[in-house]
Amino acid sequence: MKVLVIGGGAREHALCRSLSQDPAVTELHCAPGNAGIARVATLHPVDQLDGAAVTALAQELGADLVVVGPEAPLVAGVADPLRAAGIPVFGPSAAAAQLEGSKAFAKDVMAGAGVPTARSYVCTTEQEAAEALDAFGAPYVVKDDGLAAGKGVVVTEDRAAALEHAKGCDRVVIEEYLDGPEVSLFAITDGTTVLPLVPAQDFKRALDGDQGPNTGGMGAYTPLPWAPEGLVEEVLATVLQPTVDELRRRGTPFSGLLYAGLALTSRGTRVIEFNARFGDPETQVVLARLRTPLAGVLLAAANGTLAELEALRWDEGAAVTVVLASEGYPANPRTGDPIEGLDEAEADGTAFVLHAGTRSGADGEVLTAGGRVLSVTATGADLAEARAKAYAGLSKISFKGAQHRTDIAARAAQ
Repeated sequence: MKVLVIGGGAREHALCRSLSQDPAVTELHCAPGNAGIARVATLHPVDQLDGAAVTALAQELGADLVVVGPEAPLVAGVADPLRAAGIPVFGPSAAAAQLEGSKAFAKDVMAGAGVPTARSYVCTTEQEAAEALDAFGAPYVVKDDGLAAGKGVVVTEDRAAALEHAKGCDRVVIEEYLDGPEVSLFAITDGTTVLPLVPAQDFKRALDGDQGPNTGGMGAYTPLPWAPEGLVEEVLATVLQPTVDELRRRGTPFSGLLYAGLALTSRGTRVIEFNARFGDPETQVVLARLRTPLAGVLLAAANGTLAELEALRWDEGAAVTVVLASEGYPANPRTGDPIEGLDEAEADGTAFVLHAGTRSGADGEVLTAGGRVLSVTATGADLAEARAKAYAGLSKISFKGAQHRTDIAARAAQ
C-alpha cells in the first residue's frame, strides 16, 4: 500500500511513524512534512489547502490511501477532489468538516442528534455577546465560530476580556461553563460504523498548574485511571454514534476521525467541542499504545468497511507526551534556532521524538520553525514509568528559550 499523509506537525509525524511500522505500507509519502517526518517518509512540497494540487500529487504517486491530518485542509475541502478522483481518503468532506469549521454548525448538529452539550448563544454583534455573557455569568466561555488553530477559545472570570475576545471575531458562540475534568475521545468512522479509540487527556494551558494562556496543547497521557468505568461505551451511545447518524441523515456523511472533547460534569458527560481530525498532542499517546496496524484501519474507514474489522488491539501500559515549545509561545514564538540532543533523546530507545515545528537548515541541522517544536513521547508499564521516560528524553534536548510544562500526567501518575 502506498500512503500519502497531508500535513507537517507532530500529529502527522505520529501518523507517519505508525504507518512506517505497518508491514502493509510499502511506500510512505508526506506533504509538506517536516525535518522529523523526513526520516520515515518521502517529503513533497505542496499547498495543503489546494485540493487540485494534492489530488495531482496523489495521482502522480499512485497513492492507495491519502490521510489528511490538519483541520484547515479538511475545512477547505481537500478531501472532496480526492474522492471525486476515486482515491481512498481518510478525512471528511468540506460539508462534514464544518463540524469543526463552525461551532454554530456543531451546536445545530448536536441539537438534532440529542447530544448532551453546554447551553449556548450564537452572537454576531457586541450587544448580543454582552447579553449572552450576562445570561450565563462567570466563568465566561467565548469561542470563535471558525478555525483558530486550537486557540480560539477564551475561558475567563474577566468579563471585559471575554467581551474583547468576542469583538475580535466575526461570529462567536458563548456558552455556559462546564465544570469537571476534560477527556479527549477519538473515534474512527466510515459514516456508519463508529470505532472509538482509547480516551486521553491533554493540557491546554502554557504553564504548570494549568496557569498561563491557552495553547494548542502542552502534553497528554493515556489511559485515564480516574475515568469512570464504561465511559467509552456511554460516549459511543450518547455522543459519537448519534452525531454520525445525524450527519448521514442530513446528507453530509462524516468519514474519518471524529474527535469529541468532553467534560465530565457534576450533571453528567457533556460535549465541549467536536474536531474533524486527530487531536494534537493526544494522537501522540493514543497511537503509541495502538498495536493493530494503522493503515488497514484508516483504509477501512475510507472504503466503508469498518464493520468488517476485528477489534482493535492495545498496549496494556501507558503513554505520556510532553511538548517542547519555543520562547514566546503561544503569543509570539521565536524560530530559527538550532536544536541539540535529538539523537541523544532517542539513544536508549525508551523515548521517541515527534517533530511539530521544525525544518532542516542549509547544513542539515534541525531548526525550530514554530511555536510547538517537538513532542517527546514514551510508553511504560504505568503512567509513572512512561512519564519518567518522557521527561528523561526531553532533558537531553535543548534550543534557545525552550519551554515545557513539568507537571504533565503528574497527578494521574500518583
